Amino acid sequence: MLSSAIAGFVASAVLIIAIGAQNAFVLRQGLRREHVLPVVLTCALSDLALISAGIAGLGAVLTAQPTLITAIRWAGAAFLIGYAVLAARRALRPQAALDPAAQAPTTLRATLLTCLALTYLNPHVYLDTVLLLGSVAQQHASRWAFGLGAAAASLSWFFALGVGARRLAPLLARPAAWRILDGSIALVMAALGVMLVVQA
Repeated sequence: MLSSAIAGFVASAVLIIAIGAQNAFVLRQGLRREHVLPVVLTCALSDLALISAGIAGLGAVLTAQPTLITAIRWAGAAFLIGYAVLAARRALRPQAALDPAAQAPTTLRATLLTCLALTYLNPHVYLDTVLLLGSVAQQHASRWAFGLGAAAASLSWFFALGVGARRLAPLLARPAAWRILDGSIALVMAALGVMLVVQA
């Protein structure tokens, strides 16, 4: 069981640590020090649910429904490109938006809805978390121990990213740094959105 849990932790960490929509959003919330714990828990619990679904066999169901995957790709592409436009606007207007302390606080509901959209409208979540981790888990003697290890990696990463972002605050105290951050987020989101359009 321990070896399966460790394998799950490593496999999940490799997939999660790559820069993506979720990570960029958690980092920004951590830097703003706004609804950090709810966002971290939402991301971690979503991963737990998706990993569990993959281990339970949802991956096989999705594989048999290519039309559903295509629809998810288009919805995800539209959302990611829209989010990229918003990030680009923040980068181009540093006085109005780059200082997190100067921004109007976002409600918890709006923040969590954005977090859920970034999670569930991203087809890579289903391809990586459900299909890939689900299929790898089936190769282990204790597939649920693998799943627990994968979920632990997710919780550890999002917590470190959300809480650890505060340590970057002095570095990002300058408007130029926030412009670079938001510009990078815009590029990542736009690139992911375009990739989804091409794949669809």
